Amino acid sequence: MFEFTTKIRVRYGETDQMGYVYYGNYAEFYEVARVEMMRSLGMTYKSMEDQGVMMPVVELHCKYLKPALYDQEISIKVIIAEMPRARMNFTYELTNEAGELINTGETLLVFVNMKTNRICFIPTELANKLKPYFK
Repeated sequence: MFEFTTKIRVRYGETDQMGYVYYGNYAEFYEVARVEMMRSLGMTYKSMEDQGVMMPVVELHCKYLKPALYDQEISIKVIIAEMPRARMNFTYELTNEAGELINTGETLLVFVNMKTNRICFIPTELANKLKPYFK
């Protein structure tokens, strides 16, 4: 299992009139966490795309438990529970500054060969970086 945590501070423009994070922004928070997780492994989405592989989101699940509020620092934990092959499942746990669980989510992404526009297997470089976490 691979786990990674990053933080984000809620900006005013991400909130609604009540000062709560607008529900649609959680998908963007998940993306920020995925991008930073990839960086922690020494990879970027851009480097994979330069090699001809993209990772579109094919499923998104989101559960709101408590509101995230303007100017709060939110911790986003990303969990990859199983070694990816042609798809990569991410689980998210968002906590507020008090350590309270405020949101959970999942996204399913697939690896796609950009030339053929067909699903392909995980790029070797990414697989090699993740393998030590799944032994």
